[in-house]
Amino acid sequence: MDNPLILVVEDDAAVRNLITVTLETQNYRFESASDGRQALLAVTSQQPDIVLLDLGLPDMDGVAIIRRIRSWSAMPILVISARSDDRDKIAALDAGADDYITKPFSVDELLARIRTTLRRLSVLSPAPDAQEFVNGDLRIDYAAHCVYFAGQELHLTPLEYKLLCLLAKNVGKVLTHQYILKEVWGSNLSGDVASLRVFMVTLRKKLEGRGEPGSYIQTHVGIGYRLLKQEDTAFPEK
Repeated sequence: MDNPLILVVEDDAAVRNLITVTLETQNYRFESASDGRQALLAVTSQQPDIVLLDLGLPDMDGVAIIRRIRSWSAMPILVISARSDDRDKIAALDAGADDYITKPFSVDELLARIRTTLRRLSVLSPAPDAQEFVNGDLRIDYAAHCVYFAGQELHLTPLEYKLLCLLAKNVGKVLTHQYILKEVWGSNLSGDVASLRVFMVTLRKKLEGRGEPGSYIQTHVGIGYRLLKQEDTAFPEK
């Protein structure tokens, strides 16, 4: 993506300045907002490619902003927050955030997350050779980037969609944490395994909340994850 526009939503002037100066040094275009009202106005008027969002804003909670944006747009939202509890992370991811960084953060990590998000955007555009994947009640329409379970559409974030597509491509195989991190995040750093687990919790909740727990995504403790083949699935012949 050429010269993406990044919206920085942060009420702390010092942190906001750190982020915008960092973006400027990397020749990213950016806009900034210090509260939720300004953020929503900028999202609708500027149509940024990525939103960097603090959760603790003075006029509204960041999770509410994520829900508002997700009601009409799939633009990537990267949360940058001092809230480090897993419940806060899950709440933001369930609302539709694509990634989560806890404060304090390093500039290098922030830039790496932005680059990864931009790579994910480019990966979502080409469709695989197969037009769809069917496994039991699960169906992935690759051309439309839609996922259905028992005929009902599942509303996944772009990152959740990519995770599920990776599992589907390797259905029946155990994928290690390191392999998934490399394919989805562009990194195999062990420190990112915690982030992967959070995303898998939200994906599993959306998928298996409609079926038997553990019937589709199987956890191999300390190793990784596997999408289980459903016995009654009829796969198309090659």
